[in-house]
Amino acid sequence: MPTPIYSITPFTLLDFPGKTACIIWFAGCNMRCTYCYNPEIVLGKGRMSIAKALEFIRSRRGLLQGVVLSGGECTLHPTIFPLLEAAKGYGFKVKIDTNGSRPTVLKALITQQLVDYIALDFKALEHRYQAITKSGLFPQFAESLALLNNSNVPFEVRTTVHSELITQNDLRAMVSFLQQHAYKGNYYIQHYVNGVPVLGTLGRSLRDENPSVLSAGDIQVVERC
Repeated sequence: MPTPIYSITPFTLLDFPGKTACIIWFAGCNMRCTYCYNPEIVLGKGRMSIAKALEFIRSRRGLLQGVVLSGGECTLHPTIFPLLEAAKGYGFKVKIDTNGSRPTVLKALITQQLVDYIALDFKALEHRYQAITKSGLFPQFAESLALLNNSNVPFEVRTTVHSELITQNDLRAMVSFLQQHAYKGNYYIQHYVNGVPVLGTLGRSLRDENPSVLSAGDIQVVERC
């Protein structure tokens, strides 16, 4: 039996807006972001099968409202489809955390009504994407953004900010990009947390002005701790 899942967080109030939920962490990722907080998940192997995850989800019926799929990058694993079909059958709402690199998978999840909320990571603009993610997957991210803009599934866009990687001018340009691509809603800024193990080597991140001053038009920039 394949073991794509690294671990499960049995309870969270923070990761699914308005829902009590668990988090299923999928091993592996197609990016290598220097600031990634989950190096053991990105570089590690799965330790739990879908069958074991389903056993856990079944045990939480009536106790939790939602299931969050995160990683790593959960959309790399085709086994999320039977997992989510079962989760939806048990009455759970589903949230996906994704880097947006698999727009065809997102489209299938939306078409099959297997996802209720999506958090889309906006790593950087195209000219900085390779340096920050060690991938050339910006076009796929842009396709995923367009797909979500044209869907009925609630979603958010979020960016992790380290001052060595993303400047205030970069954030202004990223807000402009979102405006030009018809995004409306909150744009969440997550500050890098100094002193925790990450995938690469970085100096201390310094906070500049409050990102909320970057709000423009229909986009509200919101700091998230």
